[in-house]
Amino acid sequence: MDKLIISTSPHFLRKVPTSSIMRDVIIALIPASVAAVVFFGFKALIMIAVSVGCAVASEFFFNMICKKKQTVGDLSAIVTGLLLALNLPSSVSVWQCVVGSVFAIVIVKCVFGGIGCNFANPAITARVFLLIAFSTSVAGGAATSFAELTTGATPLEVIKNGGSELPSLLDMFLGNRGGAIGETCALALLIGFAYLLIRRVINWHTPVIFVGTVFLLSLAIQQNLTLATYEVLGGGLLLGAIFMATDYSTTPINKVGKMVFALGCGIITVLIRFFGSYPEGVSFAILFMNILSPFIEKLCARRPFGGIKHGKK
Repeated sequence: MDKLIISTSPHFLRKVPTSSIMRDVIIALIPASVAAVVFFGFKALIMIAVSVGCAVASEFFFNMICKKKQTVGDLSAIVTGLLLALNLPSSVSVWQCVVGSVFAIVIVKCVFGGIGCNFANPAITARVFLLIAFSTSVAGGAATSFAELTTGATPLEVIKNGGSELPSLLDMFLGNRGGAIGETCALALLIGFAYLLIRRVINWHTPVIFVGTVFLLSLAIQQNLTLATYEVLGGGLLLGAIFMATDYSTTPINKVGKMVFALGCGIITVLIRFFGSYPEGVSFAILFMNILSPFIEKLCARRPFGGIKHGKK
């Protein structure tokens, strides 16, 4: 018995390379990217191209300067650049996309040791950084009319300010409304969600609990089913819940931990939306829970059979 090795799961690992997982995420983001170009025009395509290009270049040159093994082939830099672009409104300048991409890759990812070692999701952290540094352009949205852009408040800003001129729920679902270029079309995001589930890249727990928490708490606060639905379709809730709250390296690995993580994201999102000065809270919620992720994972880990609780002999 002294030679018996006791360890926590997983005991069987899938031999799936990182590049394969990232390729699936890129494919899942194609519908949202296409919708972004349809609704926001050529500017969205430029933002996506610049963000992805700068993210890949930043990782390549960082590895070259530091004489580290090149890792651009794992495609994670492409995913980071793509997610960052989709999280930004069309009101941002192209040079701000460059700043965000470099920050995400160099500061958040590479400095901490590369993929799997970063403390938070690079795209979401860069989005928060840009929001704080350039709040005028990054916090705003643009109302759309199939690629004809006009300045306007996002649906969450309208609700926050007590307004009543909201897009129809159909427009909210299809994407003909204001917001970040990749968050407006719920249909496109759900198609990507279905693809990731089919490919078994993610499970349903985190997205469903995250979105469900926001919906139920919004319904309890507003006492209005329609407005609670707007809270789900508005902002970056679906984009964040599906593609960033499910990040492997910055979220708990065990099922219970994932549920706690998602629940925390939902609660913080609602607190910021309803009681904070900012109408959106998804990015801040995910970033905050990323920081708590190691503690959640430790607290929610199952004790292996025959093991001893931490701190006891």
